Amino acid sequence: MNADRKPHNHDLARMFNRIADALELTGESGFRVLAYRRAARALDDLTQDVVEIAAQGNLESIPGVGTGIARKIREYLSTGKVAKLEEVTAGLPPGLFALLDIPGIGPKTVRLMHSELGVKGLDDLRRVVADGSLAQIPGMGARKVDNIRRAIMTTETAHERMLLDAAEELASTVIAYLETLSETERAVAAGSLRRGKETVGDIDILVASRDPVRTIEQLLRHPAVRETLSAGRTKASARFETSAGLRQVDVRTVRKGEFGAALQYFTGSKDHNVAVRSLAQKHGLKLSEYGVFRAGRRLAGRTEEDIYAAVGLPFIPAELREDRGEIAAAQSGSLPELVSLDDVRADLQMHTTASDGSSPLEEMIEACRRRGYEYAAVTEHSTSAGYAGGLRPDALLRNCDRIDRLNAQLPGFRVLRSAEVDIGRDGRLDYPDTILQRLDFVVASIHQAFNYHATERICAAIAHPLVHMIAHPSGRLIGKRPGYDIDLEKVIACAAEHGKILEINAFPGRLDLSDTWARRAKSAGVLLAVNSDAHAVADLGWMRYGIITARRAWLEKTDIVNCLPLKAFLKLLDRFRKNRA
Repeated sequence: MNADRKPHNHDLARMFNRIADALELTGESGFRVLAYRRAARALDDLTQDVVEIAAQGNLESIPGVGTGIARKIREYLSTGKVAKLEEVTAGLPPGLFALLDIPGIGPKTVRLMHSELGVKGLDDLRRVVADGSLAQIPGMGARKVDNIRRAIMTTETAHERMLLDAAEELASTVIAYLETLSETERAVAAGSLRRGKETVGDIDILVASRDPVRTIEQLLRHPAVRETLSAGRTKASARFETSAGLRQVDVRTVRKGEFGAALQYFTGSKDHNVAVRSLAQKHGLKLSEYGVFRAGRRLAGRTEEDIYAAVGLPFIPAELREDRGEIAAAQSGSLPELVSLDDVRADLQMHTTASDGSSPLEEMIEACRRRGYEYAAVTEHSTSAGYAGGLRPDALLRNCDRIDRLNAQLPGFRVLRSAEVDIGRDGRLDYPDTILQRLDFVVASIHQAFNYHATERICAAIAHPLVHMIAHPSGRLIGKRPGYDIDLEKVIACAAEHGKILEINAFPGRLDLSDTWARRAKSAGVLLAVNSDAHAVADLGWMRYGIITARRAWLEKTDIVNCLPLKAFLKLLDRFRKNRA
């Protein structure tokens, strides 16, 4: 097997499919179109590089590749181009090809819309659907246009990026299904999901299979599959129905001995892979999704650890593979020992039915104990957050008394008297100091007037001697709200100056601080906490996504205060008290 990955195969398959599309858009059908489609599928499914096959003079041995297609392959390998592609696409607006990706719209319909209404792309299509002109041309009608309208919405939804938890849920569902198949040896999510990015596009799943053809066949029979986008002998793409609409899942099967190499390659990122491949070349090696090779002999491929070891590197965790210095750190032996979920000893932000939560205090704390935590902070909202059941001072004090009574019943576990206190427009906190002094742990945050001097208000809260932590410092909601008008560099500098804690809020719709800002905070010597911001028992599981973000930020357990054992954390709180004395 050739060690190089096969860009030539994939590029040629893409070119031949585009030629077939163009032929259909210009009115041709039948044998020529099918010939290009068949050749494209064959090239995409090849396990050998077409360069090697051409060198052996065996192009015509590829199923679906006859004399004419073989001539075009040789043309591409020698010139990097296929003249036929340029010929058949000349004069066709590039946007027409994108319309072919919309379910229910075929080349004849696209050709009709282009010739009758001048449609050149998706924007034009939306226009003629909206103004009713599409329904007026022969062969269309209101019902077909309505189907096209829904198909446009479905396609756009399918290409939206998912939050990390939604992507993980879909991937877990598909993987669990694949693991029920007798031929499946291993199935793992790859791509940006495995790297823990805060949003994910298409789901990539890698399967070590004893029978790839049956694996693909069974995948496409999953009850949630609503559309098959492509299907070959070793890979398939399909759109699955989820509560958030249709989402694309790409599944690729490999042999068990190639699984580690494929997992490393398809996990990415692209920039990380380029850097690792460049390092392999310096060692006289060839690296691809099939393994590490020297002079055609495979040296590694079964595990990712083997792949990295072959190029002289220790294993690099998936979350670090963004080409942000991880290669140099691996070479110098300075990769961080990343925090794990098992390192977490507490959750320092959660809400109960006392404010806007849906689980009572006792249930939340019992759930924390089941998770193996040693302590927790119950941070009900303050008075100004009336929309969230914010507590007036007397209600907060009664809640503190309730926590004291609960602590008396919980040997070996500590519930911290706490609150999430709003920062007002003038930078003042929502409770007076006499109330804050009754609390073990004070969290401050902005919930209103987001763009009104946010930097100054947060820095004022950081400087307040009774504040321990700033929650969700940027205020963003991923994909919904960009966050406050805030200078996070200044906030981080303030936190470092005053020795205060900044939060990584683990709610998947926040993940705030982001990985890049959390890494900057670590570099500045700022203390960090990872908290679920749970409003129900089930939400405590969000801690996982905060830890993934922390790992992407290169954080170790020593960087995160709620990885401290209870005694050590109480000593930290004592230090806060001494600093303000």
